[in-house]
Amino acid sequence: MRDVFIVGVGQTPVSKETDMGGRHRAAAAVKAALADAGVEPERVGALYVGNMMSGLLANQQQLGGLIADYAGLLGIEALTVEAACASGGAAARAGYVAVAGGAHEVVVICGIEQMTHVDRDTVTRALATAADQELEGGGGESFLSLNAQLMRAYMEKYGVRAEDFAPFAVTAHRNAVTNPNALLRREIDVDGYLASRVVADPIRVFDASPICDGSAAIVLASAGAAATLARGARVQIAASAAATAPLALSRRPDPLKLDAVEASTERALAQAGVQRRELDLFELHDAYTIMSILTLESAGFAARGTGARLAAEGRLALDGDLPIATFGGLKARGHPVGATGCYQLVEAYLQLTEAGGANQVRHAELALVQNIGGTGATVVSHVLRRVA
Repeated sequence: MRDVFIVGVGQTPVSKETDMGGRHRAAAAVKAALADAGVEPERVGALYVGNMMSGLLANQQQLGGLIADYAGLLGIEALTVEAACASGGAAARAGYVAVAGGAHEVVVICGIEQMTHVDRDTVTRALATAADQELEGGGGESFLSLNAQLMRAYMEKYGVRAEDFAPFAVTAHRNAVTNPNALLRREIDVDGYLASRVVADPIRVFDASPICDGSAAIVLASAGAAATLARGARVQIAASAAATAPLALSRRPDPLKLDAVEASTERALAQAGVQRRELDLFELHDAYTIMSILTLESAGFAARGTGARLAAEGRLALDGDLPIATFGGLKARGHPVGATGCYQLVEAYLQLTEAGGANQVRHAELALVQNIGGTGATVVSHVLRRVA
């Protein structure tokens, strides 16, 4: 397998109720990434698009070919990858494999999701298709209700209080304030968190990521191709790994242990040859505050029942031991589902190239980026390493 590098990134602001169509938003992100990399369109061998719900919400499939056309890449290999909320990360893994395996020298990864042009109930039903329809979605369960189940079970098992979840939302919102591409650019405090409306007991408004639109893109290149670019190789994808678990919570031996998070993390760290203590930041999938806690525990950063302490102690802040949601995360930057994994990779790249501005993590050299589909059913992890 050949070394693979991220050589350019692009993103559009995460927003709501915009007049920009999905194809145009995605094309803008792709063109921005190519310009950032200094790569001419004719050098691109393939485009991999991460998306979950375009067929359901816009009656539009074949996004690979559609976006290739509007981004000026018509004629190349172009495929769409779907893995629920992990679609962006899964598309990145497909691109990584293509370059590492020698099929292409340069590829583009684009994540795109448009969610605000339809009503909330329609979006909720579309999101529920990522659950087990026979055991969950078809019975009226939504991701809000499923995460409420997890949060309630966690609180009962470990004696955790509502206010113990607040620091995760507070940290995300604080980091989003200085991210011009974030949707929710306002700080909150613990009192504001506790005063927010309960939307599915015990989940409050500030426990959940918002419905929104967005697109982000990265350009991947082999070492040989990267060497021909003005910037050269700056950030290596040191590892790419994926794992799965049952879609339905009822089919898991312990719903509070995310087995796919554990397996994906272990595989990625082993491939990269790094230890947890060496990581400088962790862009985790904080779609809900309970998922942040379960991820930290299942990924081996905290003992069972203790994940909330990391945030309370400030260890997850920008100047902490393991910064998370460094640009606001899913919670405050926003969670345009199929694009989320690409936003995470863009943000980690910015950190490792010291382009984080006010959000910069000092001396960042190693980042773990993890994208989760459903309630932990599909998990894609990447380790990024600064090389220049």
